[in-house]
Amino acid sequence: MDTTLNLTSVFGTDFAGVILLLVILLTKGWSLPARKKESRIILMMIVLSVFNCLCDALTALLDGRTGFGIRVILLTGNTYLYLYNLIVGISIIYLVVQHIDKTVPKLQVAFFAVLGAVEVTLLICNIFKPLVFSLDENNVYQRGPYYMVFLLAGFVLIFYGYTYYFVSKIQNPALRYFPVWQFLSPIVLAVVIQTALYGVSLLPVGFAIAFVSLVICLQNECIYIDKLTGVYNRYELDKFKKIFPKLKKEKIAAMMLDLNGFKAINDNFSHEEGDAALVAFADILVKVIRNDGLVMRFAGDEFIVIIRKCKDEDIGKYKERIKAAVDEYNETSGKPYPLSVSIGGDVFSYSPEESDFIAKIDQLMYTDKEKYYKEHPKQRGVPAKEIDQ
Repeated sequence: MDTTLNLTSVFGTDFAGVILLLVILLTKGWSLPARKKESRIILMMIVLSVFNCLCDALTALLDGRTGFGIRVILLTGNTYLYLYNLIVGISIIYLVVQHIDKTVPKLQVAFFAVLGAVEVTLLICNIFKPLVFSLDENNVYQRGPYYMVFLLAGFVLIFYGYTYYFVSKIQNPALRYFPVWQFLSPIVLAVVIQTALYGVSLLPVGFAIAFVSLVICLQNECIYIDKLTGVYNRYELDKFKKIFPKLKKEKIAAMMLDLNGFKAINDNFSHEEGDAALVAFADILVKVIRNDGLVMRFAGDEFIVIIRKCKDEDIGKYKERIKAAVDEYNETSGKPYPLSVSIGGDVFSYSPEESDFIAKIDQLMYTDKEKYYKEHPKQRGVPAKEIDQ
């Protein structure tokens, strides 16, 4: 084996990894608006990754050199490399779940804890008896019999991340701006190549490329996603309005939705509770519309839904589904107030006369709202505590 060539390759990839990671650090690409928890996780992973690249280069440089001090450094360094793969691997999947669902279920936390405990135990035992890796009398690194445990655990985490993302994407199309497969793929490729070609070190730079992709995806998502509700914002609406003229042979359904009595929720139960109502309503819309169309927060408590390739009779069906879903939410939410929504919608085919479909559905929504307030006059601008439930 050409040791010089191997060292040149390792140093080159590790150096490239450090440069990529430093760029993210210095430009604060890891800092996400209104996402402090996720930002801290990304920052932690990037810092650990810089040390991972440096540690990988050091162990490659000292591999095969004799001496007790060298042996201690190699044992410590290689243990850190395995520990890094564990910590960052779990952290990435934790971040994916946290980002998608805003929380991580206790069962998944328990799974991560058990997996971490098993691998840490193996690494501690490896100090006294070679199980995961070994150093021969010349301090040359060799994979041990339990190396495959770490490899398998890595693939399990990656497979879990892919599966969780694609299943969640079915329920929430807005996740297309958070393409998990893009930043997991460099890690998969690096693991496969490094496992197949013994002596090649690609994992450090693989993780670095993954973090660059992750940061770009998250920063790009911040542009198009409403930070409170997680649905699209008006930038996405602007994008659709630009392509609408190209859909001359296609009918679209467009709806404007506005929460009734939203001011009463804010006045009587606080603006935080009002935000919770907006989030709950956005979740209802996402679950009803799913992959059929786009859900966007237009302004305040107003939302817009656009469904492409729609038939004239479909608009009524979607209105009924949304109102039924709101009623179902009210039955189980346990909130001291009910959600209620006014909906204005129609089916459009592009023409210069109907290019401003937003104005039409806005007027239809206000017509529906006036009808609602005629039937519920006490809810017009009245604090929720005075409303007859």
